[in-house]
Amino acid sequence: MEDVLDQQSQPLGQDGESEIVTEDATFVHGEPPQDANGLPKVDSKVEVLHEKVTKQIIKEGHGPIPSKYSTCFLHYRAWTQSTRHKFEDTWDEQRPLEMILGKEKKEMTGLAIGVSSMKSGERALIHVGWELGYGKEGSFSFPNVPPLADISYEVELIGFDETKEGKARGDMTVEERIGAADRRKMDGNALFKEEKLEEAMQQYEMAIAYMGDDFMFQLFGKYRDMALAVKNPCHLNIAASLIKLKRYEEAIGQCSIVLAEDENNVKALFRRGKARAELGQTDAAREDFLKARKFAPEDKAIARELRLLAEHDKAVYQKQKEIYKGIFGPTLEPKPKQNNWLIVIWHWLLSLFYRVFRRERHKAD
Repeated sequence: MEDVLDQQSQPLGQDGESEIVTEDATFVHGEPPQDANGLPKVDSKVEVLHEKVTKQIIKEGHGPIPSKYSTCFLHYRAWTQSTRHKFEDTWDEQRPLEMILGKEKKEMTGLAIGVSSMKSGERALIHVGWELGYGKEGSFSFPNVPPLADISYEVELIGFDETKEGKARGDMTVEERIGAADRRKMDGNALFKEEKLEEAMQQYEMAIAYMGDDFMFQLFGKYRDMALAVKNPCHLNIAASLIKLKRYEEAIGQCSIVLAEDENNVKALFRRGKARAELGQTDAAREDFLKARKFAPEDKAIARELRLLAEHDKAVYQKQKEIYKGIFGPTLEPKPKQNNWLIVIWHWLLSLFYRVFRRERHKAD
């Protein structure tokens, strides 16, 4: 596993196995729908998985389905069917659930049946009868579920690990967890190179799942460096994928996670600047690029982005200049006064008549 400093010293245009850079171009993947409070509307076929469990696919997944004792990582939100009350949402908490099929909690039995039929990346609406949920008693703690409550789950299976013994993350040593995460990261890199971006992000997220906040909080010294050497590149490669998919807000979020840990990370600054520029946040983008240039002054990609921002600003200025010119109109220059010969002649005649009149009157006197 490479040292964090080695990763930082690599130019943006070149990357080793630890990270992938796209010049053109916490859990965020599996972004919740716009209406995160209500049940999603699904028109797909209803699959009967069990007498008390049905499933409708919202988004197709890929690959095989997990077997018994697989360690599955999933996001979900849950509602009671009678009241439509949402009582749990891992997307809001940004903390996916880890579930070992066959060893799940009793109240998760119905959910586990649904998950066992899903492929990685699949999103589905799963309906579970109360018998395979929180039962007759319900739950009066957290989550708060009334008695005899049928449950609806919106679930996304991020991915799973096939393990014979069903070993949970909490039972792994530090080296085992970092090693499992590193393997996922490498799988993600291979998928990224094949332009399978969604699948690549799932692998990176699986890697990050092995190193949650509770785990990272316990690490220090070389173990923390080892974990960050896997975790940060996963966030950055998710950001690169999201930029390619034009999901710029999410890319900014991934880069900000890295910058919260390492405020001078050049690649995080560069990619966040790229995403901000695409959203029209030119001042914030310039700030990121200028800071990145301080630590990589010779990097051509950073110089190119700053040049593009300067050209953009110039174009905006010219456009505004034209707009204001159109509003106020061209500057009016004073026109030379033209003599009206008709008026001059008329005044001359009046003057002549007045002089003749005075002369005749003088003679009369």
